[in-house]
Amino acid sequence: MSVKHPRVVVLLAAFNGMRWIEEQLTSILRQSGVDVTIYISVDPSTDGTESWCESCATRYANVVVLPPAGRFGGASRNFFRLIRDVDVEPFDFVAFADQDDIWNLDKLERATQAIRQRQVDAYSSNVTAFWPDGKTHFLDKAQSQVDWDFLFEAAGPGCTYVLGKRLVSDLKSSMLANWEALQAVSLHDWYCYAFARSHGYTWFIDPSSTMRYRQHEQNQVGANTGINPLIARYKTIHDGWWFSQVKLIVSLVGLADSPFVLHWSGLRRRQLLALSLSACQCRRRVRDKVFFFFICCATAVIGNKTK
Repeated sequence: MSVKHPRVVVLLAAFNGMRWIEEQLTSILRQSGVDVTIYISVDPSTDGTESWCESCATRYANVVVLPPAGRFGGASRNFFRLIRDVDVEPFDFVAFADQDDIWNLDKLERATQAIRQRQVDAYSSNVTAFWPDGKTHFLDKAQSQVDWDFLFEAAGPGCTYVLGKRLVSDLKSSMLANWEALQAVSLHDWYCYAFARSHGYTWFIDPSSTMRYRQHEQNQVGANTGINPLIARYKTIHDGWWFSQVKLIVSLVGLADSPFVLHWSGLRRRQLLALSLSACQCRRRVRDKVFFFFICCATAVIGNKTK
């Protein structure tokens, strides 16, 4: 008797990806232990990505290219479009994919087994970043989840996410109800993690690396290594972007009136100092807890441009 494999729909957002997308798509099509269908949404490109994807869809019955839907201007809106427009009902799981990575051949099998065996609703994993010069770096995002980390960070790279169908159905309904406001969310992976945790869904972050996470000059969000990313992160906080995103996500997931959020959401000096004392509840990694503490204190003193 043949074994029935889990049915996984992979949502792939593409834009000017001809240098990498073939290698990525091959790694997805070769996944072991699962039945894969790939839906691709292409942000209008100038390098032939659309025509290549359409040609690929004619060669593979399990590759589908969504019709053009205008310019998205970023991966987040493209993924929101995929979640909105793809019917996930025939599938058991939903996975996100970027155009430029290389998946381990057991990535989806490992994820679906973990979800079923651990009886959780969603999965993400660590990754191995790699650069054109051959350098690699293991990115560890699998520290223990804490009470409020989901309001301040994602569950690792969104390209590792695999979600159960019940969660995606609930997520899609909420997205449609808040579609206009959702367009201002810059990071879809952060939002999806926040929605899941805030609505009682359980999430497992796998300490193993399940993919190679390509680093290049066009990464929207790349590997957070070294001092330069820390400086860039501080700039987004000082410019007001980060706290604006926190407040937007808090509102979208329905926690704006929770006691914890009301304690600091005005972002006044005393509130930020109070938030700094909650650092251990707000980030998973020790280094990030320390950074969070000092950033809240510094913002309380210096201020930021959040309106």
